[in-house]
Amino acid sequence: MSAKHPIIAVTGSSGAGTTTTTTAFKHIFRQLEIKAALVEGDSFHRHTRAEMEVAIRKAREEGRSISYFGPEANDFPALEQFFCEYSDSGTGQIRRYLHTFDEAVPFNQMPGTFTPFQPLTQDSELLYYEGLHGAVVTEDVDVAKHADLLIGMVPIVNLEWIQKIVRDTNERGHSREKVMDSIVRSMDDYIAHMTPQFSRTHINFQRVPTVDTSNPFSAKDIPSLDESFVVIRFRGIQDANFTHYLQMIQGSFMSRVNTLVVPGGKMALAMELILTPLIRKIKQTRQQCLLADQANQLQSRDPTS
Repeated sequence: MSAKHPIIAVTGSSGAGTTTTTTAFKHIFRQLEIKAALVEGDSFHRHTRAEMEVAIRKAREEGRSISYFGPEANDFPALEQFFCEYSDSGTGQIRRYLHTFDEAVPFNQMPGTFTPFQPLTQDSELLYYEGLHGAVVTEDVDVAKHADLLIGMVPIVNLEWIQKIVRDTNERGHSREKVMDSIVRSMDDYIAHMTPQFSRTHINFQRVPTVDTSNPFSAKDIPSLDESFVVIRFRGIQDANFTHYLQMIQGSFMSRVNTLVVPGGKMALAMELILTPLIRKIKQTRQQCLLADQANQLQSRDPTS
């Protein structure tokens, strides 16, 4: 963690709603006049889409399974090194993974490929990461320890699968069969590398639908926010003002001493109420550290002052 170069990481699996959450964070950044460097977790995939398909076939022939949730498909050491470098100096090299033709055409590339590495802008006030592994920990890597604020986006698993199936078939052109195969193949890595992250996050937003999602593989659409509740769990947050949240969010209630439940349609409001003070505090702490550094530099130049 770094007061001068803070990192906010939103972690959640493919289809969990992390992209929607990024919209809320961008609004908060604009409101607080924060210049954030935005980084997508897919940038740390090891393989292009074509290379990944070859690796999947090879693993299957060898009786193994690999997925985008696991270390064979993601460069965890590179992600930790990137977080570490940003924490130290506010710099780093980053690329983008291009999912669709619309994303790839401006770069004159094909979908499923990477852009060249480029340096982050030098004047960012914080790093905002959104992706699969913002809180991942293995025997050799600890990404979570570098983040100042960790947020988990965790719809219940049937809803997560529905969101992934609908998104990947409608927006990314994959067949339903291919997406279902990806879900089944990913289960071991999901259990080993995804679910443990949500015990390390400071706040989890878990969407729970109030409609039948018993068979997610037959679903044709995603349950709406108004057809859901959002369960918000806090861990290690000292400034959580539950009384204020309950007053401001109609229909909300406490299910445990550290858990707030809100109507799904109020999720954006809940995120802004909860996260804005936390991010403002991160900004204020950063400014205080920079001012202290400036004062120390002046003192070192003129010890008599």
